[in-house]
Amino acid sequence: MTAGQTSEIAARTRRKVAWRILPFVFLLYIIAYLDRANVAWVNVPMSADLGFSEAVFGLGAGIFFLGYFLLEIPGALIVERWSARRWLARIMVTWGIFTALVGFVHTPSQFYGARFLLGVAEAGFFPGVIVYLTHWFIQRDRARAMSGFVTAAPVALAIGAPLSGLILQIRWLDWPGWRWVFVLEGVPAVLFGFVTVFYLTDRPAQAGWLRPEERLWLTGELEREKEAKKTGAGIPWWRALRRKDVLLLTSAYFFANVAGYGFILWLPSILKRVLGLPVVLAALFSALPFVVAVLAIWLVSRSSDRTGERKRHAYLSFTAAALFLGLSAIPGLPFPVAAVFICLTGAAAYAWISPFWVLPTLTLGESAAAASIGLINSVGNLGGFVGPAITGLLLSRGLPHGAAMAVLSLSYFMSALLTSLVQVGQPRDRCS
Repeated sequence: MTAGQTSEIAARTRRKVAWRILPFVFLLYIIAYLDRANVAWVNVPMSADLGFSEAVFGLGAGIFFLGYFLLEIPGALIVERWSARRWLARIMVTWGIFTALVGFVHTPSQFYGARFLLGVAEAGFFPGVIVYLTHWFIQRDRARAMSGFVTAAPVALAIGAPLSGLILQIRWLDWPGWRWVFVLEGVPAVLFGFVTVFYLTDRPAQAGWLRPEERLWLTGELEREKEAKKTGAGIPWWRALRRKDVLLLTSAYFFANVAGYGFILWLPSILKRVLGLPVVLAALFSALPFVVAVLAIWLVSRSSDRTGERKRHAYLSFTAAALFLGLSAIPGLPFPVAAVFICLTGAAAYAWISPFWVLPTLTLGESAAAASIGLINSVGNLGGFVGPAITGLLLSRGLPHGAAMAVLSLSYFMSALLTSLVQVGQPRDRCS
């Protein structure tokens, strides 16, 4: 086979894989992120209806991540060693059921329990998809592949804000709209869980939708990359969890989630209470930062793949998020200026994700990388518990919203510092 023929097969295969897999996992992550974050848009009416304080709401919103913590590493290993499509399908059906369950709560303890179970149900989805993408995309395509997946997070928030705002107007069966937000937004997860079993393919060798020469090229490329990871390929997965770089990435991800979820889950409330916007208008406006984030993810991931550089793209994005979130917390800012800083915070708060998640896949073998991704995501996501809980506690004690946002800004600075110390992911895989 000539070089030209090989090049044509490579381009065709990469294009087919991208169009087959990325739109579908993108849709699944929109559903996932919507179901974990929709509690932000119902904060004000739900808390008023049930008599929840800021501290109760913050704890309930964040307790999701305690349940999420439990199955992250096992979930990633299951995808690596068993079946991605079956495991992801199980996750989706159960998290859809528990999302709807949140709509039936009446007391703080019921709220805590339902959110905890939702976290348990969804655990393993994100690291599972990250591992799944390494089965299909070669290294030089991974940041763009990751971006095609993680862009769903800000898209979900941009869509979810107006969608939840509209559902809040529903009064069916004498139920308040905030209950219908959870019930109606839980249904798509159950439906697409069953679709996943039939649509996804676990490995390239099983892909009937690829031609034989395309399957051969892709499996060969992935096998060569696996063999090239001389320094990390032979490390058992449990030893990889103690590596300095893995621990640094875990800590960086923890602080990023302290800041990120503190910002996301309290944004509609801040817009209503500080800027005086009505509930529905606050939900609609809170979509704007995440629209900007979609463009930021695309630009940063494209730059990262073009240069082959990962670490600097991640820690500079963290630094920008810290800077803009801190600026947005300055008291007395005119509304247009505060809105610009909030939008730039939203952009930077997602720009780091694609290059960051390529880092643990660069030097570790398959099981070690899968377990490391599970560790980073599980421990790191505990920040999603800490951020909303601390923010709620600070606000309950009378601190102004700006002071709470300034505390979250410091967490982004910590993420930037820790990521800058990571030694993996230097520009070894430069491509045109």
